[in-house]
Amino acid sequence: MPEGDTVWQTARRLHTALAGHVITRSDLRVPKYATADLTGRTVLDVTPRGKHLLTRIEGGLTLHSHLRMDGSWKVYAPGERWSGGPGHQIRVILGTADRTAVGYRLPVLDLLRTTDEERAVGHLGPDLLGPDWDPDKALANLLRDPARHLGEALLDQRNLAGIGNIYKSELCFLLRATPWLPIGDLPAEHAARLPALAKKLLEANRDRPVRSTTGRRDQNLYVYGRAPRPCLRCRTSIRTANQGDGSRERPTYWCPTCQQGPSPHH
Repeated sequence: MPEGDTVWQTARRLHTALAGHVITRSDLRVPKYATADLTGRTVLDVTPRGKHLLTRIEGGLTLHSHLRMDGSWKVYAPGERWSGGPGHQIRVILGTADRTAVGYRLPVLDLLRTTDEERAVGHLGPDLLGPDWDPDKALANLLRDPARHLGEALLDQRNLAGIGNIYKSELCFLLRATPWLPIGDLPAEHAARLPALAKKLLEANRDRPVRSTTGRRDQNLYVYGRAPRPCLRCRTSIRTANQGDGSRERPTYWCPTCQQGPSPHH
């Protein structure tokens, strides 16, 4: 799943390609907007909000999209072969004289008034990579339900926006707590540094082509995707299990030695 840093990169790529340019090709392949025509309007900016993308268009319109598990936006030069997937997976095409942006497998695509953007993103907590970032509010949101599992609290975009499965697992490792620890049981000194640590990780990776949380050249991540390989700290085998209500796959990784707290294997 794309996380906050990936969405930030996507927004920057779309903004660079489209902002300030007039739309010459508009194709929204969603039944609700099949007749919408954006040609002749100028793209004003593309802004990320957590894992959401807001493409603002002249005339007070915003194209709101969300990548969820496997959506993507690709930008192509004139004559370049489109390679983001088969044609039936295309949900939107926005073309200018110089570039064409194509949205593939987008599960969320809405065209709304810019003044109504809060309907789409108003529920989100402070954005780790946004101008509204507020570490105190993010921490207060997280601690509002002390019995909630740490991993689930981190994934809840209403608490803070931008964390997905990868950062969830990596943050829990760095905080030395299992993702199943009730967040209210997280030692106060660890809880206090959580917002700043999360922001540091996403900011460090928003300009990198390959995400890294370790600072090492030989291994980019501490635990995510590494089961059953040995922990980089203690050499214990990394473990994995799904976390959540079972409605979707939430692969979670942790070290049973370095991280304290309950786990599904106990």
